Amino acid sequence: MAKLKIGDYNTLTVLKVALREGNRDPFGLYLDGGRAGEILMPQKYVPNNVLVGDDLRVFVYLDQEERPIATTEHPLAVVGEFAYLECSWVNEYGAFLHWGVTKDLFCPFREQKKRMQIGESYVVHVHLDEETYRLVASAKVEHYFEEEKPTYKQGEEVDLMIWQKTELGFKVIIDNKYPALVYGDQVFQYVHTGDRMKGYIATVRPDGKIDCTLQPTGQQYAKDFAEVLLQYLKDNGGVCNLGDKSEAEDIKHLFHVSKKVYKKAVGDLYKRHLITVEPLAIHLV
Repeated sequence: MAKLKIGDYNTLTVLKVALREGNRDPFGLYLDGGRAGEILMPQKYVPNNVLVGDDLRVFVYLDQEERPIATTEHPLAVVGEFAYLECSWVNEYGAFLHWGVTKDLFCPFREQKKRMQIGESYVVHVHLDEETYRLVASAKVEHYFEEEKPTYKQGEEVDLMIWQKTELGFKVIIDNKYPALVYGDQVFQYVHTGDRMKGYIATVRPDGKIDCTLQPTGQQYAKDFAEVLLQYLKDNGGVCNLGDKSEAEDIKHLFHVSKKVYKKAVGDLYKRHLITVEPLAIHLV
């Protein structure tokens, strides 16, 4: 079987029922961890109607004694991923973050940018510490980005997480690999640190820095929005009080698109002879 992945999902075979000595009461299942040996799945995580020989997809983490434990709980991140996690408690060694499994994720003080506070949430990277063989988090996320130059194409769809707000807009993390920037004037919806959504590559610069948008780029997006605008006109008496001379903020507030996209959509509808155009309004024909 493949090597057991700590801090990640594994498909493991049920070997036997785990029984207490003496009264023989079951307290879970033992799963085949290959070279790692038998992996305990505590009884509270055992699905109904599971039989010896069945394969189970489980998340494997380390318990208080750093022994592998299997669970059907779903963590907010696995090893190698970034996540926005809330601090549950703090001791003299560091902070402990809630990440969707019973045992909180440890973030030592040396991996914190500033002392974490209970109830506050932080963007962190999840990894297996090579020295201690412990699952840990680090708020120094800049140390864990891919070093290889990205090969994205303009317009390519990516998964992104909002990282932090800046004067220019929002830093984001794309595909759990690279940092990128979404300029503030390209954000047409409320976003918050930790939000996950689809994004689109705007530019990959020669130095490898990436600019993203939260909307598809190119002519096709404008055509798609033209249909949205057409439906708006049909639903609102054939009138939209936004035209070529309207403020970009007004367009952004109503439709969550840029003025450039709005004007392209208006042009598309006008060429199709579906609307008439005024400086501050458009009308359905």
